[in-house]
Amino acid sequence: MAKKHTIYDVARVANVAISTVSRVLNGSPYVSEETKKRVQNAINELDFRPQVNARKLARREAQIIAVALPSFTTPFFNEVLKGIKDRLKDTDLDFIIYNTGSANPEETLKTFLDRGIPDALLILSIALDDEISKRLKSAGIPVVLVGAKHDDFNYFFWNNYKGGYLAGEHLIKRGYKKIGMVRSHSRSLVADQREKGFRDVLETYNLPMEDKFFVKGITRKHSGYSEEAGYEAIQIMKERGDLPEAIFCTNDAQAIGVMHALREEKMRIPEDIGLMGYDNIKFAHYMGLSTIDQKMYDVGMMSIDRLTTMIKEKDTSIIQKEIEPKLVFRNTTRRP
Repeated sequence: MAKKHTIYDVARVANVAISTVSRVLNGSPYVSEETKKRVQNAINELDFRPQVNARKLARREAQIIAVALPSFTTPFFNEVLKGIKDRLKDTDLDFIIYNTGSANPEETLKTFLDRGIPDALLILSIALDDEISKRLKSAGIPVVLVGAKHDDFNYFFWNNYKGGYLAGEHLIKRGYKKIGMVRSHSRSLVADQREKGFRDVLETYNLPMEDKFFVKGITRKHSGYSEEAGYEAIQIMKERGDLPEAIFCTNDAQAIGVMHALREEKMRIPEDIGLMGYDNIKFAHYMGLSTIDQKMYDVGMMSIDRLTTMIKEKDTSIIQKEIEPKLVFRNTTRRP
């Protein structure tokens, strides 16, 4: 008996998403002519005959949410994805993950959209340029941004300026006078605002901003938000001849690397040097790391709640929410 091919087989042969095959079958205008031809060729090659109930399913509301993000291996993105996954359990929606990579996520996102516009899209920590925003607006699909801003779309964005300010103020109030910072390689709204908040609080309290203590590591993986970059930052400070009394890391992964480097130097935390992270990943609790809580898991759930409302209720209003950070005080800044 000949094998009965499915829509999944067509998507595989045409090298497109399942949602793209559905759009071609239903005459959607949001598929390029080249993609339509590839899908039709695959249909002919497989002698695919869609079932009536499959066509009905395809005509219903969005079934699959695409989640585009620069990485799914970092603790930060893992926490957001956990919130997304757990909230989706309460819906009849499925999701696929598209990893754009951190080198040039905007261009990679365009390539993903070239293969077909998804039913709904959640974009994490990727800025939208004019070309992408125009394509998404013309497609008319539900879109939610997390960790990025755009006037025309729903978004959840962290108050990174306040987070940097809170981190610096905490170290100052713990009595540290000579404070350094481990920066990221990327220059982005997130990184710039976090650093600006930190620099502003030093200025507010009339503390020196010594450039030799504002350091980024060598490793560019994850744009410098990595354990390796944190470790390397300490080596660079040592080469410059001095270490500060306390260090603010722009994420917890960097802080883990800093902690390892300081222990190799036989320096005690917090007795010899204070350490502050950012994100409040799960490991931070068990390491006793003072940090800034971004509520990543909660934001992941909120983003799905918003997308679900847009899909189920055909809600076209725009909701833009700023997430307030929270200081978490633990042992690494518990100076005697």
